[in-house]
Amino acid sequence: MPDFEFGFGVFALILVGLAIALIFSGVKVVTQGHRFTVERFGKFTRTLHPGLHIIVPVIDRIGNKVNVMEQVLDINRQVIITKDNATATVDGVLYYQIMDAAKSSYEVNNLTYAIHNLGTTNLRTVMGSMDLDELLSKRDDINARLLSVIDEATNPWGVKVTRVEIKDIKPPADIEHAMARQMKAEREKRAVVLEAEGIKQAEIERAMGEKQAAILEAEGRLEAAKRDAEARERLAEAEANATRMVSEAIAAGDLNAINYFVAQRYIESLEKIGTAENSKIVFMPLEASGVIGAIGGVADLLKNAKQE
Repeated sequence: MPDFEFGFGVFALILVGLAIALIFSGVKVVTQGHRFTVERFGKFTRTLHPGLHIIVPVIDRIGNKVNVMEQVLDINRQVIITKDNATATVDGVLYYQIMDAAKSSYEVNNLTYAIHNLGTTNLRTVMGSMDLDELLSKRDDINARLLSVIDEATNPWGVKVTRVEIKDIKPPADIEHAMARQMKAEREKRAVVLEAEGIKQAEIERAMGEKQAAILEAEGRLEAAKRDAEARERLAEAEANATRMVSEAIAAGDLNAINYFVAQRYIESLEKIGTAENSKIVFMPLEASGVIGAIGGVADLLKNAKQE
């Protein structure tokens, strides 16, 4: 009897331990950024979100543990043929996020491999439909087209493709050399154009300066001519006044006025003869008494003018 009780006690302890282990096996903790799929007898029933969950032991089991954080997938380097039959080596990177854990687990086998091959084939398709120049200059358009095509294809798998980026496009070596020569020629062309523009601008500035100088010079000549005209006008007025005064004096019978007039003209004639370019010696066949008398007449005329 004691042996029976001992055996029964051990059996009871084993049962209690198994019950406790079975209960704990039904407790599941889902961490942030993950989803668990629950299967009952091999059939999907529900999805467990982050937190503490209890499933029915033995009957239910965890089917897949899915990472729903955004993930990155490299698209391996590959050679493509463009629309104009040029070759280029291209690689890229793809970012995706699982939005539906059940679809990603049961709608496709080996999700990562499927997305990688989808990105590779579409990369060849999209870039192969473009010329090499478009391939090198329209990278943003290529990224947008790849994103649209791959995202639409992966939608039934519960996957959202967030970004597709082309990392590198490497044309053949001979094309790279040709592009380098073309770039050098373009830069030299721009340098020549800039130099010509500089020379042109300098010539324009110089012409404007000469124009302004000519205008100022003309204005100066005009002002000088005006002042010369004013001086000649005043001189003419003075001569007219002097002639009038002499005429009045002659009309009044003043011989000094006649002597002044004759002496003035005589002196002016001598001045012109003396300043002539081809005159070396000047003979003056005149009497000193005549000159003295003329000068005396001038003096008397000036005295009379002051007294009046």
